[in-house]
Amino acid sequence: MAKPAIVAVDDDPQVAAAVARDLRQRYAEEYRIVAANSGAEALEAIQQLKDRGDAVALLLADQRMPQMEGTEFLGKARDLIPSAKRLLLTAYADTEAAISAINEVDLDYYLMKPWDPPDEKLYPVLDEMLDDWKANAPATFDGIRVLGSIWSPPTHDVKDFLARNQVPYRFLDVERDAAAAEMLAAAGGTMPTVLLPNGEKLVAPDRAQLATQIGMHTSAAEPFYDLIVIGGGPAGLAGAVYGSSEGLSTAMLEREATGGQAGTSSRIENYLGFPTGITGGDLARRATTQAQRLGAEIITAVEADSIRLEDNIKIVHCLDGTELRCHAILVATGMTVRKLPLEGYEKYEGAGVYYGAAPSEAASYEGGEVFIVGGANSAGQAAMMFSRHAAKVTVVVRGETLEEGMSQYLIDQMHGRENIAVMLSSEVIDVLGGEHVERIRLRDSNSGAEQEFAASAIFIFVGFVPHSAVVQDLVKIDEHGFIYTGMDIFRDGKPATWTIDREPFMLETSVPGIFAAGDVRHGVVRRVASAVGQGSIAISMVHKYLETV
Repeated sequence: MAKPAIVAVDDDPQVAAAVARDLRQRYAEEYRIVAANSGAEALEAIQQLKDRGDAVALLLADQRMPQMEGTEFLGKARDLIPSAKRLLLTAYADTEAAISAINEVDLDYYLMKPWDPPDEKLYPVLDEMLDDWKANAPATFDGIRVLGSIWSPPTHDVKDFLARNQVPYRFLDVERDAAAAEMLAAAGGTMPTVLLPNGEKLVAPDRAQLATQIGMHTSAAEPFYDLIVIGGGPAGLAGAVYGSSEGLSTAMLEREATGGQAGTSSRIENYLGFPTGITGGDLARRATTQAQRLGAEIITAVEADSIRLEDNIKIVHCLDGTELRCHAILVATGMTVRKLPLEGYEKYEGAGVYYGAAPSEAASYEGGEVFIVGGANSAGQAAMMFSRHAAKVTVVVRGETLEEGMSQYLIDQMHGRENIAVMLSSEVIDVLGGEHVERIRLRDSNSGAEQEFAASAIFIFVGFVPHSAVVQDLVKIDEHGFIYTGMDIFRDGKPATWTIDREPFMLETSVPGIFAAGDVRHGVVRRVASAVGQGSIAISMVHKYLETV
């Protein structure tokens, strides 16, 4: 198979030669370097690569080219190869153009010239971009293959698990591909069937089976830990990073995929340090790698369902029957999506109705009509993602304005996409179809008028409820299920579980040695940065607790 390509374009022959030289010096073993002297020449080269089925990993373009500016080239190239990473080379005076390009062409990074020495100013940037591309690149045909239907809920669950854990795979839709249908029939006819590179097949596997077979860590390596983190979202990952880096034997349990709700975001634009934004999946992958490198044990596809106490020892019981023991626990279980209050529509979950939106789903609705239900940032990010594939994206918002729940930068981006429509003061009253979603019925809450629309898929972002079931009978929670921490545990009197003579530490629950961080806590600001901060601060409190036992 041909190497994936890095395409560099600059109209200045000397600069083009320097770029090609530096790229070949570092990346020639793994990538094919394609140099062009104009945007038109580069687009022709990209089309030829695409026609041959060759992958393009990275596009690097100079902004100041007289016949076609770098941003125009990257915009046209994005239409040909949307998965390629995009980098703009700019002069100091072009910074405004580069910042505009972040929104206009989904620019991944801009770099000011000159970039000497490349070891310090060029290669670290490209290394990160190429790592991100490899983590999300389409699987080669000899990798994992999933045989199933786009309308099959179990198939969707398998695809979602693989995508969220950034395991490359190829989906073969038996309804659109006759050869795939024959392969499924030969394998027994049950959807989904997962074909592994070693020749093994998994028929309708659950998460634990799938995770084990693809080499993920699904069982504890030790009988006892200083700290067990329950939940692998931003707060849990921060706890795992800081706990392991500060010498605590740390295990993290994650029932689905690291990243939590943030991990499903197609773009996080306001997280400090990422001026071009970052996908939730990439942020989760980087944090997971960091935690593992520092010594944390990450156990996937295992769900904690209860905790019991034996003096100062905490015992975490999991749904698979296993138990883990530890001195301290950090509960970072986050939130669970809220369901639409519609009777009978559950049959379409995974068959046209989805909660959240993994980027891997977008291409499945090429040319379709997609509805996004919700008015917060997650809904806006999903609308932007689907607008690159669907013929039309309609955002259904209960409120009277987008400004009530969505950041202005996202509103501006949505207004700039011709195929995004917004229906305000509207609510879903029915989901219709046969074996899968075919139509959606909406009501205008002001006039009461009802309308019915054809729908390829409906993605729901109508809020979340705390996922605190693991401790609901153990620690003090509020009427909505959020966990009280710190001095809040003394609301309405001292809890019976607080049997020691000291005030609770910050982030400590009503059971000494059990801490909570992130969205599952009562009264928090629900932002990725806030969750990361709480997860890291919690480790300082864990150290204080360990000094007392």
